[in-house]
Amino acid sequence: MTHSANPVAAGPVAPRPVALYPLGLRLSGRTVLVVGGGAVAARRASGLVAVGALVTVVAPEACPDLRALLATGVVTWRNRGYRTGDLAGAWLAHTATGVTEVDTQVAADAEAARIWCVNAGDHTASDAWVPAVTRRDDVTVTVSTGGDPRRAMALRDAIATSLDAGELPLRHHRRPAGAGAVHLVGGGPGDPGLITVLGRRLLAEADVVIADRLGPRSLLGELDPEVLVIDVGKLPGHHPVPQDEINALLVEHARAGRRVVRLKGGDPYVLGRGGEEAAYCRSHGVTVEVVPGVTSAISVPAAAGIPVTHRGVAAGFTVVTGHEQLRALPGGRDHTVILLMGISALSGSAAVLATGTRGEGCPVAIIEDGYGPGQRVTIGTLATIAALAESRGVASPAVVVVGDVVTLSPHAHTPRRQLVTTAPRKAHS
Repeated sequence: MTHSANPVAAGPVAPRPVALYPLGLRLSGRTVLVVGGGAVAARRASGLVAVGALVTVVAPEACPDLRALLATGVVTWRNRGYRTGDLAGAWLAHTATGVTEVDTQVAADAEAARIWCVNAGDHTASDAWVPAVTRRDDVTVTVSTGGDPRRAMALRDAIATSLDAGELPLRHHRRPAGAGAVHLVGGGPGDPGLITVLGRRLLAEADVVIADRLGPRSLLGELDPEVLVIDVGKLPGHHPVPQDEINALLVEHARAGRRVVRLKGGDPYVLGRGGEEAAYCRSHGVTVEVVPGVTSAISVPAAAGIPVTHRGVAAGFTVVTGHEQLRALPGGRDHTVILLMGISALSGSAAVLATGTRGEGCPVAIIEDGYGPGQRVTIGTLATIAALAESRGVASPAVVVVGDVVTLSPHAHTPRRQLVTTAPRKAHS
């Protein structure tokens, strides 16, 4: 005897979404019909013009954005309602009148003529639609979500953010001949979250990275294994790769068709020899882009709670290199002085700055390894700071701040034995 299973009552089965076949279209020099005069039609017409399409707009009225496009003369306008014959010669149609009957008629006529049509008024009935798009240089990313434009735009924006942050692989694996260039990128004080969005994206696209000792070196470990990383880091009194050789490396790799990122700490043009490197590249016919960075002259004092200017305390500041003999500087304690690379000559610099209206009692702070794991703050005066630095073994990299703004730091009122501080909260990377 055989037994059959009892039939199970089934409810209505939801229709499976229709699979899409993504396709790119070369529309340059080809006629595209846009029906409608509103904001959606204006955006579509503008996008089509941007890729070289010959756009014809059919609409009895035009919104301001569309009128501005029409005024350029690159779009043909039929100032009336839609007629079936308007599709003649079109490769693609887009209807966005906001009137269901008109949009449906345009779509039906296009289907009868075997012309693909995007019906902006009814995504569920349309056989074609425009995805959300983001472009970075020669990379185009499109997102389609089955007719849910807000969802598509949200995903597109998330991808665009990741592209800008260098979190997605944009690097060329086949770069056109002669396309080499040098990008002088300021990496900020060292925290990888403090490099600019553009700087991080260029780093992700690089073929060669020539890196200083300072800056966000942890990002180098995230690069593609094929990227050539050249370490030219300098220590006080020890420059294993001379500046002339660094300049030559930049030109050599750019001329070989490679995209070169010169990753520098802080800002390339603030006591970083970036100007020399840019001038050398340009004098040898190499394209140079300079990407500014967050200079340690301002950011590192901030990490210790010291603003370089403050109402009623200091209205200006001066940034100087401190590794050479310092000359007398104008101004008093109400004008902040920031010394970069100033530890080796600190005693002499303090003596020079103590002359004039500043005096030996002028507050001084030294911030070592700003934003790094070993950040430490030492606070004294122009009379005591050199001895304090020596007794505590202060070492580079460090930023020296001179002026009354030092008293605003929370560390200024900490007993000297407690002045070993932890690094501030890391910036988001």
